[in-house]
Amino acid sequence: PIRRKVLELIWQSHKPIKAYDLLAQLSSDDHIEKPPTVYRALDFLLENHLIHKIESYNAYIGCELEHNELDSKFFICDRCDEVKEVQEPKLDKSLLEASKKQGFTPNQTTIEIHGTCARCSK
Repeated sequence: PIRRKVLELIWQSHKPIKAYDLLAQLSSDDHIEKPPTVYRALDFLLENHLIHKIESYNAYIGCELEHNELDSKFFICDRCDEVKEVQEPKLDKSLLEASKKQGFTPNQTTIEIHGTCARCSK
């Protein structure tokens, strides 16, 4: 039940949400949820590719796209905090080729591009 509630809260926020914000939303006057409970739920959701961690915010968003679990790319608006998950096969191919040239085997690729979204640019 806690995993489901954490996932629901992440999807409801529509913006990156921090673990301690989730903790506050899960707690009530008569019950205080413990941080390890929230972090275990987040770990489970990450391992099952239901959410992503936005490293630059130390926050979480729902996974919008079906993709290779090793590859995540995001456009992040610095004005409104909107995060858009994107797929770009050409970029994936270029990164894989560059890795092979270096004899490097990546186990995770996360790209976060900060800027201004179309809505905020207007």
